[in-house]
Amino acid sequence: MMFCRSQSPLPFGTAGPLTVLIPTTLVFSALVGCSNPETRAQSSIDAPVVLQPEGAAEARGLPKDQLPPPINLSDPSNPVQWVVEAEIIDTNALAVRQQITGPFDGEIRMIKHVLPKHSRDKTLPPANMNGILPVGEAVEMDRVVMGAGTGFEGISQTEWTPPDPTLAVGPNHIVETVNAAIAFYDKNGNQTFSSHLGTPGNPGFFETVGASSNFVFDPKCFYDHKTGRFVVIALETIGDTESWIDIAVSDDSDPNGVWYKYRTNSVISIGSSEYWVDYPGFGFDDNAFYVTGNLFKLNGPGDGFKGPLFRVFPKAPMLNGDPVALFDIAPQSGASVQVAQMFGDAPGGVFVSRQSGTELRVWTIDNPTTAPSLRSEIVSGLAFASSPSQDAPNPGGGFISTLDGRLMNVHVRDGNLYTCHGIDGPGGRTVARWYHMDLRDFLTDNTSSPQLIQQGEVVGDVGRHYYFPAIYSDNQDNVGMIMARSSAGEFASVQVSGRLPSDAPGTMSEPIQLAIGDTGTGGRWGDYLDIAIDPNNDKTFWIVGMYARNFGWQTYIDSFTIESECPPDLNDDGVLDFFDISAFLTAYNNGDLSVDFIADGSLDFFDVSAFLSLYSMGCP
Repeated sequence: MMFCRSQSPLPFGTAGPLTVLIPTTLVFSALVGCSNPETRAQSSIDAPVVLQPEGAAEARGLPKDQLPPPINLSDPSNPVQWVVEAEIIDTNALAVRQQITGPFDGEIRMIKHVLPKHSRDKTLPPANMNGILPVGEAVEMDRVVMGAGTGFEGISQTEWTPPDPTLAVGPNHIVETVNAAIAFYDKNGNQTFSSHLGTPGNPGFFETVGASSNFVFDPKCFYDHKTGRFVVIALETIGDTESWIDIAVSDDSDPNGVWYKYRTNSVISIGSSEYWVDYPGFGFDDNAFYVTGNLFKLNGPGDGFKGPLFRVFPKAPMLNGDPVALFDIAPQSGASVQVAQMFGDAPGGVFVSRQSGTELRVWTIDNPTTAPSLRSEIVSGLAFASSPSQDAPNPGGGFISTLDGRLMNVHVRDGNLYTCHGIDGPGGRTVARWYHMDLRDFLTDNTSSPQLIQQGEVVGDVGRHYYFPAIYSDNQDNVGMIMARSSAGEFASVQVSGRLPSDAPGTMSEPIQLAIGDTGTGGRWGDYLDIAIDPNNDKTFWIVGMYARNFGWQTYIDSFTIESECPPDLNDDGVLDFFDISAFLTAYNNGDLSVDFIADGSLDFFDVSAFLSLYSMGCP
């Protein structure tokens, strides 16, 4: 088992790297040479509120003599390395493989905060109003092409709220996580596995590695196309003594079967206080999986908030279920840092957080698996963005919390970074703001900075709010977005939008509705939605959204692509001619899935036939 017994961490200041093997497999290593992130006066954005789910059951913690020692990150310039072992679990061997077959029928307890409540001033004064780029808008144009009958309902109301749904898409399967459950589906929507995350399970997904309560929260998942694996995390906080980050990696591209699961201690010692981890970010690059989180006081006399945690999981050993030597870094500045899911060449991780009302901070970790070094740069030129001033109305349900303007997801492809959040818009409406940055020089040259390329907003008609946005790009640099929408006369719904790289800067197509609820809701209901790309063609976007039903929240999974108004016009010149035929033949002969016109992940006669049929129809 991977439970660590009480030991003292290694002292800092040792000459040269020091590694000591402890019988319980907990290893601390003091490393030197990590650069400090850029120091800067911090705005109120660096003291976020706790965002835990509601409805937690009382936790059962470990006896004090079995608690692992806290991880001492008092020196922000020194990462700490330590080792944890895996448990190997085969989901196909479980007696009950489908534990969740319908909505939870029972009382949903409202325990909003297990620890003392934290709050902050949500005012975000602008730090730099020079060089602001124009803000584009959603415009009338045909961009979203829906999949044929791909939509289906995912996990229904559990005993927790909000659901915080995320999804991961592999070649043949979809994994969905919510508070506090996980499910596997084929792409036709047939559930092949479902489980609670903690002790209500039979067993729970992370119960097998020690998760000892129903308070297993904030799960997230993704499919790492670089290794062909599904990866899942969840958090635990127990009393004022325990905090854990649970992580699981599938052994191949089918989630049904073997998983390598690790329960990793996340009680962080800084000065005279210990801190727990809330609101995780989760992403990957070529070499590592990354988890970030906000550090809130668990016990002791120190500050109630201590900035973000960066945790680095080297991939290689985790792909075989071997012990992994992970790294922790706590720069003690910044907050609510999100991790990028990276496509293309990606030797180091990328992270983004808000710096002020007109700035973002982009972080990266160089040499992540050997000697991680954290650096960051400020990106300015953003139009002023403040936290939503009003929650979103919907009929018969009061108001839906649209949160505090923090970033929700980050995606990087070939050095192009996309991120988004809900902000205050005209008349107090929440609008979906998105950003596109160029990181290519920043990732290869320590003297270069990220550059903002464009920014845009999806703004509703009078009274309509757009919130919980998430954004991704495909292999042709087309962009897809998901968001929620509601108004005083409209139930909460699932909306998608998109753009081509040739569209005017900052513009996005007017959203298209995929699904809508039939009753009202309110309060902490989201808190976010998710989007991913299909690895079969690197072109089909999959989303998980949600709507309200009479029993509570219901998640919804669907797919779409982003296409031009004339798909066979491959050179986008508005004319169908020999050059488009030549471009098709070149792409087809090169195995380029951008001409996979039937979107099945392969190129064959049917794609040729589809192209010729569209070509003969001409452009609108």
